Amino acid sequence: MATGYLDILKAPYAARLLTGTLVGRLPNATGPIAIVLFIRAEDGGYTLAGVFVALYGIATAIGQPLLGRAVDLFGQPRVQLPAALVSGLGMVVFVAVGTDVPALAYPAVAIAGLFTPPLEGGLRALWPSVLGSEDRVHRAYAMDAVAQEVMFTVGPLFVTLLVALWSPGAALLVINIVGVLGALSVVLSGPSRAWRSAPREAHWLGALRSPGLLALLGAFLFVGMALGSITVAGVAYADDHGDESVYGWLMAALGLGALIGGVAYGSRQWAGGPERRLRGIVALLALCYLPLMLTPGVVAMTALSALAGVFLAPALACAFIVVDRHAPRGTVTEAFSWLVTTFGVGAALGTGAAGPAVEAGGTVAGFAVAGGGGFAALLVLLATQRVLKAPTAPSDATIRTENDRSGAAQPGFSSGHQA
Repeated sequence: MATGYLDILKAPYAARLLTGTLVGRLPNATGPIAIVLFIRAEDGGYTLAGVFVALYGIATAIGQPLLGRAVDLFGQPRVQLPAALVSGLGMVVFVAVGTDVPALAYPAVAIAGLFTPPLEGGLRALWPSVLGSEDRVHRAYAMDAVAQEVMFTVGPLFVTLLVALWSPGAALLVINIVGVLGALSVVLSGPSRAWRSAPREAHWLGALRSPGLLALLGAFLFVGMALGSITVAGVAYADDHGDESVYGWLMAALGLGALIGGVAYGSRQWAGGPERRLRGIVALLALCYLPLMLTPGVVAMTALSALAGVFLAPALACAFIVVDRHAPRGTVTEAFSWLVTTFGVGAALGTGAAGPAVEAGGTVAGFAVAGGGGFAALLVLLATQRVLKAPTAPSDATIRTENDRSGAAQPGFSSGHQA
């Protein structure tokens, strides 16, 4: 199982690109909790902290596809590094003024979110030129999904350590400095500097003119909603049991399940089209959310949380392949960024929906939102089978991927070529 992943990491630049991307995304992975801790240290309330976190999240959701489109047009170094610097500067201003100067604090946080570099989409655009074969790229997508789960688990622990050693303000500064260094490592690499998007048709919708991509985004809005609702329902469950640490166990188990599922998914080759496979994975994901409504004892609930996470990373990894196949020519980074944005917006909607559900029907109702989100995602995929069927094979003239100008990829391996 580990041999395939080691083979990927031994490829030139692969380990550097993966590590640099994860480090570069540290501010995004830990920004919300760092902002909350900072505002609480400034004697601000949770409502104020929630406003700033929401502002940061909305700005990030808006900025990702816009910056992704800019990367497709102008290349990675010209967009990723300046964006990382501006985002980091926004957080520096926020730490400097605190909440005492709202006229500066709110714009600073908005700028930090808006200019968060689309490193995640950029990495997936680079994999074909770095790894060459389609099987290795698909395995890299699975490894990527697993790495994201690790980052979102370890990142908050890193922030709390920085807060314990120094202060919440110092933690915000450190994670953003580290983020800029991660982006710098990526954009100075050979593959990033050499990467060029394929010529694209001028269209204001960009990647969104693909019906297949729109269908996928619709489905993953609900997957994100399911995941976001679990975070709120998990807090309610912990309150029911009178122990805040229970919430940490549930979230850790969810991440562990995703880690196991992602590693297992990427360890083998899969036959058939990824569109059909994605429907099966999302169906299993939805089914595994339902047992959470049983809300048994802590040990059993922790096991159910792990089960609920098993199919998350495989669903994301398979979705990356589908995005790659359906993104219009010359829009691959933008398309990946739209998936990131849609998933994040769905998680925010799930968080917002689970709160009233818990107040109205208790913890069980909160977990019911997760199950409903999972099955809604499945229904979208089932209803859009026609637009999500395998795209037309590229012509001989476009047999190489847009990220593989040297022809390293296997014949027939496309990356954002279809219109």
